[in-house]
Amino acid sequence: MSLSKENSEKLETFRSKVSTAANDIVFHFFPTKAPDSPYNISHASTLTDTRVYPPPSNCVDSNGPAKRRRTEDSSALPLANGDSASARYPDLVHANKHILKLFETTKSECTQLSDCCDKVKLWVNLTMPKIEDGDNFGVQIQEEVLSELLRSQESAYNIRDSIRQHYLARAKICSKLIKYPNVEDYALALREHDDKQLFFARQNLIDIRNIYAVITDILHKNIAKIRSPRGNNRAGLY
Repeated sequence: MSLSKENSEKLETFRSKVSTAANDIVFHFFPTKAPDSPYNISHASTLTDTRVYPPPSNCVDSNGPAKRRRTEDSSALPLANGDSASARYPDLVHANKHILKLFETTKSECTQLSDCCDKVKLWVNLTMPKIEDGDNFGVQIQEEVLSELLRSQESAYNIRDSIRQHYLARAKICSKLIKYPNVEDYALALREHDDKQLFFARQNLIDIRNIYAVITDILHKNIAKIRSPRGNNRAGLY
């Protein structure tokens, strides 16, 4: 059996769109992401607010510390996000606004990198020839390129997940600071944690830049074999 003419045309149209999108990424988008971009952390140490703030006035209960509300069958109601009135310790420690803004940039870069790698991977897979004996050196190059794109995606996932880990670690320090505001070391630990995260965030952005540089280099050096893996085999993988 073979594809109908209509389905064959649809598949060819899809291949053409994938190829166009991938070539645009490889030759126009990736090269623009490789150059270094300025990033300043000289003011990092002044951005951490270690003060413990009292809860909003509408959250203060004159009868003492707030307790969780319960339903008629005595089961506890779920707490809404940011519901200070029902918190055991309703005092507040504010997030580091500079880190929040920086993480939004990092998340956007990770998403962009992952999406672009997906599109290029699809294009490389669609250019792979039929499996047969002999003349497979070009296919090996394609497989190596696919492996590099996969490693780039995994790096983007790991960088993205490090943001979640930062929030969890910072929340633990903040909870201790609220519970023991008289212990100066918790305030120092929070400040050091934010300084470390700013350093890591800068390094993550540099790593993303380096990933773009590496995949741009390997794609451009081997573009002939990626496009035509059964072609001239005299040139090897760089």
